[in-house]
This record gives sequence, C-alpha cells and structure tokens, in this order.
Amino acid sequence: MLSLRSLSRSCAAVAFFLATPLARAQTAPIVDLGYAQYQGTVDTANNITNFLGIRYAAAPLGDLRFRAPQPPANTTGVQQATVEPNECFQAATGLAPTNPLETRATQIVATEDCLFLNVYYPSDGAGEPLQDLPTLVWIHGGGYLAGAASSFNGEDIIRQSNRGVVVVLIQYRLGVFGFLPGTAVKRDGALNAGLLDQDFALRWVNQHISKFGGDSSKVTIWGESAGAGSVLQHVVANNGQTEPQLFRGAITSSTFLPSQYQFNDRIPEMLFSEVLAQTNCSTATDSMACLRAADASVLETANNNINIGGFFGTFLLVPVVDGVFITQRPTLSLMEGKVNGEALLAVTNTFEGTAFVNQSVAVTAEQYSLDLFPKFGTVQADTVGTLYAELGSELFQVDAVQGESIFICPTYYILSAFQGRSFKGEFAVPPGLHGNDVVYYFPGTSTPPFNNTAFVDAFAQSFTSFIINLDPNIKVDPATITPHWDIFDVNNTEMLFNKTVAGMPVVQPIRTSGALLERCQFWNSVGNLTAQ
Repeated sequence: MLSLRSLSRSCAAVAFFLATPLARAQTAPIVDLGYAQYQGTVDTANNITNFLGIRYAAAPLGDLRFRAPQPPANTTGVQQATVEPNECFQAATGLAPTNPLETRATQIVATEDCLFLNVYYPSDGAGEPLQDLPTLVWIHGGGYLAGAASSFNGEDIIRQSNRGVVVVLIQYRLGVFGFLPGTAVKRDGALNAGLLDQDFALRWVNQHISKFGGDSSKVTIWGESAGAGSVLQHVVANNGQTEPQLFRGAITSSTFLPSQYQFNDRIPEMLFSEVLAQTNCSTATDSMACLRAADASVLETANNNINIGGFFGTFLLVPVVDGVFITQRPTLSLMEGKVNGEALLAVTNTFEGTAFVNQSVAVTAEQYSLDLFPKFGTVQADTVGTLYAELGSELFQVDAVQGESIFICPTYYILSAFQGRSFKGEFAVPPGLHGNDVVYYFPGTSTPPFNNTAFVDAFAQSFTSFIINLDPNIKVDPATITPHWDIFDVNNTEMLFNKTVAGMPVVQPIRTSGALLERCQFWNSVGNLTAQ
C-alpha cells in the first residue's frame, strides 16, 4: 500500500530540493529572532538567501502533545539553518496514486518534533535582504496526513516574481498528531492542532518577517490541495475576525474541503475511540494522559492503520468544527461573508476527482454519493444521479461527483465570499488531474510536461503578480501572454490555461459552465449532510 506522501509527491511532480552546492554558497548574515539566532546560506549564483529549519514553535512533545503550539524556548549560540528540517509524522491511506512514485534524493526523518519553517529571500551577494517585499506563506498539501517543506524550493517562486517576494514554507502537525478529534480533546487539549500550528507560524511571520526583508502587511497565504483547504480554514477562522489580520491575499490551488464534522459528532468520536483502542488506552482512567504517555511509534502505527482503513479516496483525520477557531461549517461562514483577507485567486484543475476514485470498481453516481457521504439518503442520491446522468460513462460521473463535491464546488463557494475581489483560473493541460499544476510553479529539479516558456511564465506569474499586487493584471512581466483577467463576478469569468493538440499554449478567458454551477448549488444546499 503506497502512502499519501507518495501521492502528494507523484501528483505534484515535485522532486526533493537539493541543497545548494558548496561551490556556489556562502554563509548568510545572522538573524536574531529574540529566542534564537540563525544563520543560513547565500546562493551566490542567484543572490537568493535561504534559512532552512527555523524552529517557530516548541517541540510538541510530552505534555504538549495534542495541545496548542507554544513559543520555542530560548537557545544560546548561533543555530545553523542550512539543512532541510525533519518532517512531521506521515500517514498512509488506502488511495493508490496513478503516477509513479517520485523518489527522494535525501531521506528526511519523520518525527513529532517538526514545527519548523524555511525562509527564502532575494539578497545581495553578501546575503543582505532587499526590503519591504510582499511575502508568500506556502502551506503544503497531502490530505492533512502527509507533506513537508522539504518538497518545495522557495527559489522557484522568487525567480517567477522577478525577485519581488519573500517566501516562507511552513510545516504543521499531521494526521492523529494534528487532527485528533473528540470531546476529550476539547476538554484537555486543542482540537485542530495542525491548523493552530499554521496560525502560529503566520503570527511568527507577522512578528519576524521584516528581518528577512518581508513586509508583514503584505502577506499572501497559498496552498495546494489540503494546503488550499487550510487557506480556506484561515479565511473563515474566528468568524472572519482574526486579530491581527495575518494576511491580505489568499490563493487556493485545488481547494480541498472534505467532510468537516462537529468535533463531538458520531464519526469524530468513533475515530477517537479507535485511536484509544489501538494505543491500549481504552480502559485508562485519563484517556488523554494515556495518549500523551504513549510512545510516538505506537501512535504512528495507529495513525497509519486508521487511515488505511478509510473508504477509498477519503481522508479521516482532517479539521473539525471546534467552536473556537472554526466556529461553524465553513460553507456557512462563506455564505455569510465572514472572511479574513482582502482578495482571492482560486485555481482548479479540470479533473480533480479521478485520482481519488477507484477506477477498477463499477458503481453508479447515486451509490457513490451514499458511500462518500454517510448522512446522505436516497432522496439526495437520486438527485445526484439526475444531475450527473448526462456527463458520460458511470465512471466519469463518479469521478465528477468526487472532484466537484470535494474540490471544485468549494472553490466557487469561496469565490462568492470575495465578491468583487476574486479571480478564478482553470488548469486544463492534459490530463488535467489533481496535482498536475504544481510542477509549473514549483518545478524544483523537474521539467513541466508542457515545457513551453510562454505558457509556464503566464501561469506561474499569475500567482506571483497576485502576491505582489493582489491583481494578476498588474503583471510581473508585461510581456506574458495572459490577456486581461476580469474578476470572477463579471459573467463568471475564468482564465483557462491549456494547450492545443499541436502543442501551442492556450491562455484565454472563458465563462464558467452553467450546468457546473447548478451542480455546485445542489452540493451547497446539502452542506448539512456532507458536513462541509
């Protein structure tokens, strides 16, 4: 059984970022964060400085397990920020990838002590930063079960910004370590600890990014898949009244919104009970104390076992409605316009669902909707069957149900919450599957399958132009082939990124399918049953 980490790396087609060769590197200036001093590395070939593995929160070990992140302890001496940080514990899932496993050049250790971030900034040859630059905070995907900062190279974004941004890549607790649900966690711990880690990292950026040349008032958060789902969570966090405001721009690439139950709903409580059973804590007088005393390897085994047992293509340990950070179902907050942030850029891929559906099992769209959403009844399933009946084969319909209900329609919900200040794009380069877009803005050492410079620049610079200006029309490079990009409200306008059969780039505005919007309206209307 392949892990979700395999999927996230193969779908994203991103290779591990190799450290800068010593012949091209020199030590960077020392940055004093108050609690510690760090020294990174200057890439003298590109005049980009990176600080790898900065600790932004205390190690969530012992009594801090399953609690909100805490400030790191003071450390004396200069810490070397020159190697990729350990990644958070990963979890496997029953989902098999459609692409071959992407191998890694260096093994990164998975551990509970993983709350680190990487910073990249344009600099002079001595490593001194440019000043007051807009800042990107990248949140990795992986189904809230896998992923790491080490899979991405911030230099990719800096190059496509014409050295106009600072890039921060963050890590956060995953799986059972970051998203253990249930009443007991509410009572003696922190629900959504992984989201709270992300929030803590954003507050670190707000406090410290000026020391790396970034402007804390010009932060954009961006993520892909569960990273984009995380962006959605921060958009609706605290009823849209986060203080201080931690970002002005939000970018979602393939927004991931699985069922997000109330923390004490039947399914979250079942998951908590299963964790207790697999860690021999079911009979403990104090279940949380027992879980905190459990060996990390025991928890990690339970983490894998529980997620492997989930229905194909679904993810079990994900955010919940905790009543504090996430106060209600996200779709309700979006409908009510309770959002953080000033502007939004949202991009979906054409066929988001295919990788999350077992392509060898024959099932109708009606039956699949019942499997995917346990609270559905025959009335809702019959409606699904009617809405998707004209789309093609049964398998194509099922792929569409998965892709639209979990990824594509939630993107339109968040677009509607930013009326008059949002832009929508569609990545359609064949095969247009989930994750196929990532290699075009985070190539690392890979080459995009459609390696057309005009296309790559147009697509990648849509994001960097938005990060800098909150508007993709104010271009990093005025010569890119992207035409004027209307806000989404104007005739449901999207920008299509595709290619012709002959291999020529296609970048042009299109209008969102009315039939798609009708299906999304249905999914939004049953949010109380899908728990979204």
